[in-house]
Amino acid sequence: MFSTLGLFASLQCPRRDSCTRLNCIFSHKDSLDLPPPTTLHIPVDEPKVSSSSSAGSPIPQVEQVKTVPAKRTVTSSPLRPPNSRVSTPTEPPRKLQKLDSSQKRATQAPASTGAPVLRVTPATSTVAIPVRQAMLKTLYDHFLILYENILASNSHLATEHALKQEQEVYASSNKFTYRNAVIQSVAALKRRVPPTSIHDPSVGTEADIIARAEAKESINELQVTSALLEPHIASLDDLKGWGYVVEIPPNPGGLQPSMEGKPVKCERCGEMFVVRRLEAHDPARQECLHHWGRPYSRVANGERTRVYSCCSKDVSDKGCVHGPHVFYESEPEILHLRHAFSELSGSVSASSSSPSTLPLELLDVVALDCEMIYTTGGMRVARVSVIDGSAKSVFDELVRMDEGVDILDFNTRFSGITPEMHAERAILPLASIRESLNTLIGKDTVLVGHALENDLKTLRIVHHRCVDTVLLYPHPRGAPYRRSLRDLAREHLNLKIQEGGGSTGHSSLEDAIATLDLVRLYLVNSGKSSKRASSTPTASASTTSSTTTVRPTLNDSRQKVTPLSGFMKQRRT
Repeated sequence: MFSTLGLFASLQCPRRDSCTRLNCIFSHKDSLDLPPPTTLHIPVDEPKVSSSSSAGSPIPQVEQVKTVPAKRTVTSSPLRPPNSRVSTPTEPPRKLQKLDSSQKRATQAPASTGAPVLRVTPATSTVAIPVRQAMLKTLYDHFLILYENILASNSHLATEHALKQEQEVYASSNKFTYRNAVIQSVAALKRRVPPTSIHDPSVGTEADIIARAEAKESINELQVTSALLEPHIASLDDLKGWGYVVEIPPNPGGLQPSMEGKPVKCERCGEMFVVRRLEAHDPARQECLHHWGRPYSRVANGERTRVYSCCSKDVSDKGCVHGPHVFYESEPEILHLRHAFSELSGSVSASSSSPSTLPLELLDVVALDCEMIYTTGGMRVARVSVIDGSAKSVFDELVRMDEGVDILDFNTRFSGITPEMHAERAILPLASIRESLNTLIGKDTVLVGHALENDLKTLRIVHHRCVDTVLLYPHPRGAPYRRSLRDLAREHLNLKIQEGGGSTGHSSLEDAIATLDLVRLYLVNSGKSSKRASSTPTASASTTSSTTTVRPTLNDSRQKVTPLSGFMKQRRT
């Protein structure tokens, strides 16, 4: 037998006196002399020796040195029962600790998307997955370069379009031509102009860009007729709700064309002022300090503030530019007092006998837009632009002010009309402009416009057959909010309008064309909805005769309008 190592010599034998082993490996002593627990002596302070002043030799007194046990005492354990008596920890768990603002921002920041991963079953792919993944990474890198200016607000755009572009290339090629097709797509990406907005034409895959081009061509070829617009003409209740003048005021019109010499409230700064014509050296002329931009909400450092779009100053600021005081009137009775309202007669006045003023064939659809300026008679029309159903310009003239009405501000930043332009081209007054319009449009003509009630008020026209893009493209928050024509054109047509700025301003002809294109797009999409609804099979043959084509109505605020970038995709599918 081998000799024992004595590993259990310090343990009491479990059988003690009844143990029958000759050479028991356990101990049979009554009391065990176990070694004391090991402690680690760490001097906290240097030993201090103090001496006594009494007679005799000084006796050194050494202070007791603190010791620290070799193992730390466990203060808390997730395995202990809740009623165990354990001292509470002095520090809360990490996940319950309050983080500072910098840590919060770090944890809440969105993670970078990185290169996309192709998730395709290898058995279903004719091209090796590693090859496709490498080509996908190449497309992603070039989309990153192309979208450098817009990735801050659209972080997933490069990933989504890289995956979509790779799928388009794979679907249109085979295992022999796949690699070259990807290389051609990369070359096309390099030739694109870097976009500055998500609505720019260079945003999207190759199929998206081709679809937009085809859609634009098909829209330009669409001839808008009154029969197509008939289901979308606003009802009389809609016209009243959106501020249209639907009937001529009963009081006599045109009795007070100007407010010169009378106090009114300035539309820009809100102060009262006396209306005076602008003279070169007028000592009584008052300057108006105002903001030409509109207030909007902005979030900065977690706080929402209201600032002006012109200078980014707070709404409590008095103004950023100087100019004359102006005023605006909207009540139909007051507008009728400045210049009389009337309906479209659709014929030339009887006094006209010149061959050049012979009646022309009336148009069934026109798109209309006007530019306005401030005068001593309030806001008056200064330019009228009319196009037909094929977007061809049929009338574009500047308007001379009526007798006794003087111009206060040309509002060039928004109207695009300068004093020199108006002095050279404004020949006909509003009454003559109305006679010219009567040779083109009549009571049955459908008028198309954006916020058309403003144009008709300045023209002093009462008309009931109107198609307004404000109603066709409603604001997400509903009435009385409305989308601007500039935003609608950028979002649905990928078209930039009203980009002139302070020197050139807007163009009523450009706005009329954009409005007609929005209506064309709406007609194309609503026509598709009608075809899909009419081709849906009925439940039984007995109900077939009662099935009618479902057409989108003007009052349906839930009507979804497909953007230009996606409507060709629906046509292909």
